[in-house]
Amino acid sequence: MAPMDDNTRNRLEQRIGHQFADPMLIARALMHASLVDARVESNERMEFLGDAVLGMVVCERVFTAFPAMLEGEMTKIKSMVVSRQSCAAIAKEMGLPSYLRLGKGMKGGEQPSSLAAAAFEAVIAAVFLDGGLDAANKFLAPLVDPLIQRAAASSHQQNFKSFLQQHAQAIGSGLPSYPVLDEKGPDHSKCFKVCVDIGGRRFPEAWGQSKKRAEQLAALTALVELGAMTREAAEEAARQAGLVDLKQDAVPVK
Repeated sequence: MAPMDDNTRNRLEQRIGHQFADPMLIARALMHASLVDARVESNERMEFLGDAVLGMVVCERVFTAFPAMLEGEMTKIKSMVVSRQSCAAIAKEMGLPSYLRLGKGMKGGEQPSSLAAAAFEAVIAAVFLDGGLDAANKFLAPLVDPLIQRAAASSHQQNFKSFLQQHAQAIGSGLPSYPVLDEKGPDHSKCFKVCVDIGGRRFPEAWGQSKKRAEQLAALTALVELGAMTREAAEEAARQAGLVDLKQDAVPVK
């Protein structure tokens, strides 16, 4: 198998954030079966290993990030993050398909997403084999953490109060309460300002056209403040749950 030329490898290493001690690993990771005489020389074996490493890293990060989350919920998040669709999306965002080494019959036209997903998993294996689990975790963390947060937000749609209660109990902060701070508007169309109070700590308030909506938004804000969810994930979760509508909610998540 021919090695990858230095300039190409250097550009790829910059995108990956890992400099290979064994350059042949990254060359094999991007070698499609259509270009080799024996399939064992392609990236298929590395794809198998990379899939397992990806699953391990994601499981550990979900387990650590959500100490109160039950097994079923963690499994759902993991499945969303390690899906072929997610892997393909990450690969395309990194530009990996342009580095794939393909046989003549595979060149030209739009490549199927399965090729991109396979390339990503094979690259994970290359990083793991070259630098161990720490290197794989360093490579994957910035790529999968936003997906984990979005998946967690999606799984808790319209149930952010429950998510916050689980998190608060896990960190030993006591149960959240939701005092109403203000009301505005006529009886048939009131807006409520609600905040979250946990163990004497008061979090930023939120407005909603019902107490339930205001409480859900306040819980979401508290989750961000506590570091249980990124602001980006919270905003996406609020949109998915139909909580943020500038024509209805007086104050959306900021």
